[in-house]
Amino acid sequence: MAADVDKIIPEDKNASLGEDEHLDKSQSGERLASGKSKRSRIIGAMSTLLMFIIVPLLAFGYKYYQDSQLLTRHEVALKALGAEGLFLFSSLDTDHDLYLSPEEFKPIAEKLTGISPPADFEEEVTHDPNGETLTLEAKMQPLQLYTMTKSKDGFLGVTHSSLSGLRSWQSPAVPSTSYSASQFRAFLPPKNKGEVGDTWWVVQSELNIFTGYLPNNRYHPPAPRGKEVLIHSLLSMFHPRPFIKSRFAPQGTVACIRAASDFYLDIVFRIHAEFQLNDVPDFPFWFTPGQFTGNIVLSRDSSHVRQFNLYVPNDRTLNVDMEWLYGATESSNMEVDIGYLPQMELQAVGPSTPSFIHDEEGNIIDSRRGGSDPVQFVFEDIHWTSEISREEAARRLEVTFYPFKKVSYLPFSEAFERAQAESKLVHSILLWGSGRTLRETVLESSPVLALLNQSFVSSWSLVKELEDMQANEHNPVESHRARLHLEKYNFPVEMMVALPNGTIVHHINANYFLDQTSMKPEEEAPTFSFSGGFEDPSTATYINFLKEGLEKAKEHLAQ
Repeated sequence: MAADVDKIIPEDKNASLGEDEHLDKSQSGERLASGKSKRSRIIGAMSTLLMFIIVPLLAFGYKYYQDSQLLTRHEVALKALGAEGLFLFSSLDTDHDLYLSPEEFKPIAEKLTGISPPADFEEEVTHDPNGETLTLEAKMQPLQLYTMTKSKDGFLGVTHSSLSGLRSWQSPAVPSTSYSASQFRAFLPPKNKGEVGDTWWVVQSELNIFTGYLPNNRYHPPAPRGKEVLIHSLLSMFHPRPFIKSRFAPQGTVACIRAASDFYLDIVFRIHAEFQLNDVPDFPFWFTPGQFTGNIVLSRDSSHVRQFNLYVPNDRTLNVDMEWLYGATESSNMEVDIGYLPQMELQAVGPSTPSFIHDEEGNIIDSRRGGSDPVQFVFEDIHWTSEISREEAARRLEVTFYPFKKVSYLPFSEAFERAQAESKLVHSILLWGSGRTLRETVLESSPVLALLNQSFVSSWSLVKELEDMQANEHNPVESHRARLHLEKYNFPVEMMVALPNGTIVHHINANYFLDQTSMKPEEEAPTFSFSGGFEDPSTATYINFLKEGLEKAKEHLAQ
């Protein structure tokens, strides 16, 4: 029993622990848990604080690393390309990461390879006898011969036969004709071009740096295909031998959606084409209007044409280029001239109308009621849901044709007013003719565009326009600026840098410029190049010309 009692006592002793002792243990556990909670909160707070400190430091460190890498790449690029080469590279590097993505390199690829969307030759749209018809009238006032510098027989070797086609062209070849409304489907946009402001090629240009120019010794245009058929037919109303693809760039037809509604589109278009006025036995004579422009308002399914207009703009002093050969071969001598054409226009006499209509009983009757007065149609008003101005649409067409027009070339007086307001210099081009060599090469290069946009206001003027300004006694400021430009001008094109007051600080003649940039490679000064050895000395030379103008302007302003 004693043993049993001994075994029982410890159990009773443990069992008889007082409530106070249990309470102490409970409180001790709570204090321990409370201490752990405080430490956790302190650690959490410190972690948060460290995150606020470390994350910005890491971000700053990463940014510093990126900047260091960018600076290193910049130094390597400067060493490899030189200042001019790096300027060119930077003009292409739109995100400024000193790497060229395929999209950034695309303008150069297009320039070098002539890559362009394939020509869209759709089947010719035939006349729909059951559809609506549109009647067009052609109006023309012949070229004013006195505006030509070589218009007199015997002047500088001009013979009567050279100008025979020009002299005999006094009126439109087809004064009036009717078209099916569905034929104007050629002006509708492709599926991927449906927004207001979109531009697209109706007749695609086929010229690039590899194809060069089309031959001069031709009399008859090639047979048109697809959408070319309508453009060829329209221009044939003026003269029987239109070439819808001109020999030189710009070439083709571009359109732009100016306004849109649920059922209608207002499409502005621009055409660059030319006519061959002579036929055998006379030598070729090319008549090239500055442009044809116009607009068409038609339904989205081309079943109805509300409005159509096509014309040669006549708001410039001279608006036609002419070139003629003194022989039948491509190597024959060629003479050039410019002149003024007062009017060349196609105008719809009204909206397109159905050839047949139905009476109240559903019978088909002729729309003219058997020879009596025509039926009077009432057309609903068009409410445009989206639109841009005609001027903005025309600008978009111009930039599509002329990439160099990504820089705005303002009228002479407006350019100087803008330069004065913006404290910039005027990049002024004064020319006798078209100046196509400049606009197709150096003026559309990316680094030249970048520098012109940054530091200049640009202007493009004809000599005749400035001669008229110089003679204008009612505007002495404009007359003074025009005189300063004409004093520095030499045929055919003079590029100038001027102060806002008209003072010419630097200038270069186009012929001298081309001589400088067409030197043999071993005679050229070092310049930048694309990888693969493609050199562009004209771009480097023009940039130097502009930068020299900026430096000389500082000297003038310091005096």
